[in-house]
Amino acid sequence: MTDHTIPVPAGLHLSVVAVDCAEPLALAGFWAALLGGTVEPDASGDATVHGPEGTTIDFGRVPEGKTVKNRVHLDLRCTEFDDAVDIALRLGATLADDIYAGGSWQVLRDPEGNEFCILRPRAENSPES
Repeated sequence: MTDHTIPVPAGLHLSVVAVDCAEPLALAGFWAALLGGTVEPDASGDATVHGPEGTTIDFGRVPEGKTVKNRVHLDLRCTEFDDAVDIALRLGATLADDIYAGGSWQVLRDPEGNEFCILRPRAENSPES
């Protein structure tokens, strides 16, 4: 159980989402295209995506491949659900499962198999979304 009486460290905040992958530049390109961001490669072959809303995602090469379902995934909210899913698929995503929760979200996989969800706009979702 977490002790909520312990103070939060000063200035602590989520800064970057880090993704382990086989091909950092290619995967960063997919995510930059999907999010409308830019790719910044580094000298080691890793890459960073800078999203238009200040989101930063780092992609780092690892030798092992993905073998099981993600324990953490990204949820992307959009204003045009069908368009967002279509664009993700055209960029190289694949459908992971059927649409969930009465159509509130779609689970997809990026080109390296990492699951993510595209969520319908809040106005279209049920109150628990």
